[in-house]
Amino acid sequence: MARKRLSGPKPEFLGEGTGRTAVAPEAKSMFGAPPIAQVAGESAAQNALRELVDDVARTRAEGRIVLKIPLGDIAPDHLARDRVNTDADELAALAQSIETHGQRTPIEVTALADIAGAAPKYGLISGWRRLLALEKLHDKTGDAQFSTVLALLRNPKDAASAYVSMVEENEVRVGLSYYERARVAAEATKRGVFETEKLALLSLFASASRAKRSRIRSFITLYHALDGVLQYPAAIPERLGLSLVEVLREYPEARGNFAKGLEQGQFASAADEMTALNGLIRLGKQAKPTQGSNVPRAEHLTEGLKIMLKGNKIVITGEKVSPDLLTRLKTMLAKE
Repeated sequence: MARKRLSGPKPEFLGEGTGRTAVAPEAKSMFGAPPIAQVAGESAAQNALRELVDDVARTRAEGRIVLKIPLGDIAPDHLARDRVNTDADELAALAQSIETHGQRTPIEVTALADIAGAAPKYGLISGWRRLLALEKLHDKTGDAQFSTVLALLRNPKDAASAYVSMVEENEVRVGLSYYERARVAAEATKRGVFETEKLALLSLFASASRAKRSRIRSFITLYHALDGVLQYPAAIPERLGLSLVEVLREYPEARGNFAKGLEQGQFASAADEMTALNGLIRLGKQAKPTQGSNVPRAEHLTEGLKIMLKGNKIVITGEKVSPDLLTRLKTMLAKE
């Protein structure tokens, strides 16, 4: 007997085209993927999405994602800036470059305390000139593309680390003058970031030589004496600055003469102010020490060494003071 060939189910038996009730969706799943497979697939997708979100958040926090931040959300004075003056021609050239090619290098910012409705949301660490150039471009053109700045988010462990980052970035990019280095050390100390100016110097300029830090410390004296009076302090060269400090230390009355002379002058350029400062050095040396004071006078032994009699002590100072010099002096005095 021949076997009867089996055929597929007839549509009318499945409720299609008849008055019968259609098969429920959960029943149809019997012919597709099992429900447990669907649950597992959805769970895997959610885990993958969660991992992606976590990776993006971590990458952003590590400063490896460039953010686009509105200019108004950034506080440029979050730190005491180390740049004293901005050359108008250099700033114009930077603005022209950004207008033509766009902002090529992101600035660095840190998130400020998250207070509802508070602004700005970020504090500037480095990139002050780029931020200023964008602000000028936006004021000039009104173009929305200049209303935001590209930035990297940094999370310094404390304010001191933020200052170190700012100084290092500017030293690498454009270099700082001795006055600017002195100013940021003094201002950071004034704000309570460092306990003393000495600690500020050791932290901000840890990679600098001891001699260089000594010169910066001398310029701190100049900063305290003439800040707010000088028009072009960043233009003061090393030798002129140290000469000014020497006069200020040895001739206390000279400080008033310096301030008075500079206040009376309106200098059209940095070169004019430097000429005036050289003249004030000669004038300062004519000032007499304060009456009744016993101010020691230092004499130059050689380049980098000065000697003075201070009471019953002989004091030798300068960059060439070293353990080797002490040994040689002991040997010489032993022969007397």
